Amino acid sequence: MANQDRKDTPVTLPAPADALHAAAPTRRNFLKSLGATGIAAASGKVWPQAAAEGERPAGAAPAQHSKEPMHTIRLTVNGKPRTLQVTANAVLLDVVRDQLQLTGTKKGCDQGQCGACTLHVNGVAINSCLSLAVMHDGDEITTIEGLEQNGELHPVQQAFWEHDAFQCGYCTPGQMMSAAALLKDPHVGTDDASVREAMSGNICRCGAYKNILAAIQSARGKTRRS
Repeated sequence: MANQDRKDTPVTLPAPADALHAAAPTRRNFLKSLGATGIAAASGKVWPQAAAEGERPAGAAPAQHSKEPMHTIRLTVNGKPRTLQVTANAVLLDVVRDQLQLTGTKKGCDQGQCGACTLHVNGVAINSCLSLAVMHDGDEITTIEGLEQNGELHPVQQAFWEHDAFQCGYCTPGQMMSAAALLKDPHVGTDDASVREAMSGNICRCGAYKNILAAIQSARGKTRRS
């Protein structure tokens, strides 16, 4: 009987190593299952919805986008007359960068806090991100591209180069435009504290303030001699 029982009892063979490895709850298998679940969820819910929103019946007219009225403005930009068509809400910074392709003026915070967008309007430094283009019909605009004259760097540009007053360079155009304006402003004192106060609206995230101050004071002497 003992031999008969042993004969009739099914023998379970050990599973191959590969099968055991595939069935084991490894990290890779777990992540693969999550990936498959995520794709299935996206396929079932998100993609059909997006496709349905983009579909329209055959023969239906495409969606109409409202067109804002355009306004003609005339500017003198870096000494050259320019006639532009702009919307009433077009920001001067965007017009300068996108329509005139003068991309030296940088788009930073868009809130008038960083100074990267500084340019000159009739000789006065402004934050162009806070100014509408239609407000400047007939004005003279100077961007960083116009600071250089006849192939010669402006004293401020030369001083920034000599004093290594920049690192990443993103804020540098705005820093230079503010510096060039304050050097012509009789209401700004010549001492370091007055310069720091006048430049406080220009943020340098690299922290090159010491070199910027040195460059401005160096340029001051050059502008006096010129």
